[in-house]
Amino acid sequence: MRILVQKFGGSSLSTQEFRYRAIYHIEKALAEGYSLVVVVSAMGRSGDPYATDTLLDLIRSNSDHLPKRETDMLLHTGEIISACVLCSMLQERGIISTVLSGGQANIITTDDFTNAQILSIEGQRIKQELGAGKVVIVPGFQGRTENWEITTLGRGGSDTTATALGVALQAEMVDIFTDVNGIMTADPRLVSEARQLDAVTYTEICNMAHLGAKVIHPRAVEIAMQTNVPIRVRSTFSDDPGTLVTSLTEMSSKQANVTDRLVVGIAHVSSITQIKVQAKEGQYDTQMVFKAMANHGISVDFIDVNPSGVAYTVHDQMASRAGGILTEMGYEPQLMHHCAKVSVIGAGIAGVPGVMAQIVEALTTEDIQILQSADSHTTIWVLVPEVDMVRAVRALHQQFQLHLSR
Repeated sequence: MRILVQKFGGSSLSTQEFRYRAIYHIEKALAEGYSLVVVVSAMGRSGDPYATDTLLDLIRSNSDHLPKRETDMLLHTGEIISACVLCSMLQERGIISTVLSGGQANIITTDDFTNAQILSIEGQRIKQELGAGKVVIVPGFQGRTENWEITTLGRGGSDTTATALGVALQAEMVDIFTDVNGIMTADPRLVSEARQLDAVTYTEICNMAHLGAKVIHPRAVEIAMQTNVPIRVRSTFSDDPGTLVTSLTEMSSKQANVTDRLVVGIAHVSSITQIKVQAKEGQYDTQMVFKAMANHGISVDFIDVNPSGVAYTVHDQMASRAGGILTEMGYEPQLMHHCAKVSVIGAGIAGVPGVMAQIVEALTTEDIQILQSADSHTTIWVLVPEVDMVRAVRALHQQFQLHLSR
């Protein structure tokens, strides 16, 4: 069988008109000879009746006392409803389909309720249904433990379900349908010249997703990368082929100029506080700072350790708590609130001199202060004041001529 996995997000299923657009893509794939597995999210977004956030609000309105196991029992129903509604609409159009819950599809997970990890997928049941000529609809975001307890996979769980099924079933492709045409060089709400990319590598899109781009969850990409299953990020509302996510080797074989592409995109994250802690006199071991953050459940990022102390960032909402903890430990932390992390991403950065010089030039020309920087072989990060974030993203987008990218 030529198996294709299609995943439709909540915004693609929120109205009957939108669901018919999803069915259009299903019918088109069937006409192309694919055996089809369709993964669905809960319909709509926060405020819509069956959206995940709406279900969570039901719990919060009751003082948030529901245990995590029972929370998963509630949350997984949104995707079940979505799957059954789509199944009914397909049957009406003469398309034989069946719904398999995450458990029935044998998506086996850990018992970390509300944030479970997939351990294995036994795909025989799905293949049997595909062999009988059915479209198999699998509610995303859910699975089961070995003891048949219902679990959910946390944020981005439907993307993860789709790519994990793609790997388990050796699918030809995984299509992630959303409300945008593909992956952009920057947030088009900030940069009017942002361009859609024809193709990106797994590593590039993982970095973009981790660093602020929200088109696809990085965990889903990492799963697909393990066995090189291609992903396409596409719009439910057009026939645009979208953005192909694949390996650098596959891209190079199809695009002769891919190795010349230095940078693919600019990502950003706002509402960040920088914390600086000076080492106490004669004491160079600052590990207690990070132990204290971990013990209090505070996630840290953008870490710089040097003999005189440490600098790192936390989300703005955790800044006061982090500062209080450090003060109680006898430190005198310096907090700079309302910062933003701006990231320059591209597989072509590795080993190329002068990229940081271009970043500094672009930001200096705009009189934007760099508060902190770091780099990896595919990404360079800079911390800037949040008031300068939009100008920084635009300046870097222009500096690397991403308005010309495809």
